[in-house]
Amino acid sequence: QVQLVESGGGLVQPGGSLRLSCAASRTIFSINPMGWYRQAPGKERELVATIGRGGFVNYADSVKGRFTISRDNAKRTVDLQMNSLKREDTAVYYCSAVSASVTYWGQGTQVTVSS
Repeated sequence: QVQLVESGGGLVQPGGSLRLSCAASRTIFSINPMGWYRQAPGKERELVATIGRGGFVNYADSVKGRFTISRDNAKRTVDLQMNSLKREDTAVYYCSAVSASVTYWGQGTQVTVSS
């Protein structure tokens, strides 16, 4: 089992940047993959980005070139650097981890892109 805690959300203007961080309660070396998802009001939860144990990354088309996911196994963290934010990026962002075929979720952090 693993607990995940997200941080770094907030209010940002269009074109701005935010960095989300997810801290895990135990080693993440064997967790494959870890990732970020988001859910906007009235919409289903959707993939943002995932990163495998070996560093392989996968991004949703809507965030390619703007978002960067990274993991630090020593610090037990997974970060999401978000640049050139758009209003449509507004959502609750959730950290996820897959371990032994079980998906764990954090509590979510709100990101609001508005002027």
